[in-house]
Amino acid sequence: MSRQVIVTNRRARRQYHVTETLEAGLVLAGSEVKSLRQRQASLAEAYCRIKAGEAFLVDAHITPYSHAPDSELEPARPRKLLLHKRQIRRLRKMVEQKGYTLVPLQMYFVGGMAKVEIGLARGKRLYDKRADIAERDVRRQLERTRKQHGRSPAGA
Repeated sequence: MSRQVIVTNRRARRQYHVTETLEAGLVLAGSEVKSLRQRQASLAEAYCRIKAGEAFLVDAHITPYSHAPDSELEPARPRKLLLHKRQIRRLRKMVEQKGYTLVPLQMYFVGGMAKVEIGLARGKRLYDKRADIAERDVRRQLERTRKQHGRSPAGA
């Protein structure tokens, strides 16, 4: 099935080395699903937390649905993630021992179900970020020179 992407956390890949990704379901209210269909969500400040053997998406902002009658749901409330018990145990071990964190990368629909792509990630150091920027600049420069040489007149 194809993904219908709702929102992407663009800062996550800039600030973290993502080593592994997982797909998790979301427990949502009906009006939140309608808001997501209108792409009224943000993962900018969001993170994942594991407590009491359950995984939660924290600080993900879903704007209240405009036509919902008297919706009293908090936009940035913690939302339960649907994962298998063994996945949660494994993630908890990684986060506790090895300095990893759980970062939401994307929110999307698959077959009508709202899903979140979670990344097991380690924070980048400043020099890592600078190296990424330098690498991106080199790639852009190579692409420019490739385009310029492709446009030169034939036989010249």
